[in-house]
Amino acid sequence: MGSDVILVIVVCTALAFDFTNGFHDTANVVATSISTRAMSPRLAVAFAAALNFAGAFISLKVAATVGKGIVDASAVTPTILFAGLIGAIVWNLITWYFGLPSSSSHALIGGVVGAAIAGKGTAAVMGDGLLGKVVVPALVAPVLAFATAAIGILVVYRIVGALRPGPVSGGFKLGQLVSGGLLALAHGTNDAQKTMGVITLALIAHGDIAASNFHVPSWVVISAASAIALGTYSGGWRIIKTMGSRIIKMDSAQGFSAQGAGAAVILAASHYGYPLSTTHVISGGVIGAGAAKRVSAVRWGVAGNIIGAWVLTLPAAGAFGLIVYGITRIFGTGAAGPLVVSVALLIGIAVALVRRVQRGSPITAEA
Repeated sequence: MGSDVILVIVVCTALAFDFTNGFHDTANVVATSISTRAMSPRLAVAFAAALNFAGAFISLKVAATVGKGIVDASAVTPTILFAGLIGAIVWNLITWYFGLPSSSSHALIGGVVGAAIAGKGTAAVMGDGLLGKVVVPALVAPVLAFATAAIGILVVYRIVGALRPGPVSGGFKLGQLVSGGLLALAHGTNDAQKTMGVITLALIAHGDIAASNFHVPSWVVISAASAIALGTYSGGWRIIKTMGSRIIKMDSAQGFSAQGAGAAVILAASHYGYPLSTTHVISGGVIGAGAAKRVSAVRWGVAGNIIGAWVLTLPAAGAFGLIVYGITRIFGTGAAGPLVVSVALLIGIAVALVRRVQRGSPITAEA
């Protein structure tokens, strides 16, 4: 009975993480369209949410990587997964509060790895998979998006440089509907699958699926797709402001190039099963589109803060996952620890939101 309770808690926590992933990473998808006024904020968010949902059904290769390529599925327990998820949620909430577009993907992976080390030692972590499937792509993907966006914007300016600004701007705003839609689809394809992989790991640990027969049940796909879409629709306005206007002052051509570069890189990675950080990729695209026009157009101080958050995410979320696992073990190996931690986290979030409202600060910052 206790194992059933823990499984339910893990599944609910995973979907809660997926929801925070959606509102935390909304900026990745819609910030450029909003900042260039290609779409209104609410329309952009609704558009992204719908395509996030659709994208989750395109492929399951990333889910397979998360489920069996980073930690040893036979060594992982539901409590370890719970601790990893809580560690990722805590880091997501911290970076959301300060408006930093850190990686939800790396927070999830870092949290699970940290909890796995706490519970089973370093032998539970597949070092080759972590390096080859997570760390190396994390370094390559934003650089590739930077280069693609930079080349793209230079080509675009060469083509339209002699044309009247009005029609050109209008054309690129329409183009952003396409590039933004592809980016939203790519985000759903890559990010929703990470939660699917974790829930499937929990089902393996519970004995519902054999480790040798890894597959993602349909109900897991549908629930993860729904959670990330709802999170996206709720919007992460604090990070939207950072992504949309604080890094560079973007025009519609730059927005089109940044979105197109980000979508291309993420869709290619999803095809090969790499769990990329969509935050890293689109940030690289935005910086590339700005720097190619004029290096001084990029607010490098803001970009440096974002890079700092990237570097911290894996170890910080891992540390939180390790700590949460230690706290749960104080209450034994049953469901008591996860229940206590879940209630404490919900109370903490409620208190923080009430204090923000009492100070007169809206929960969602201005769009």
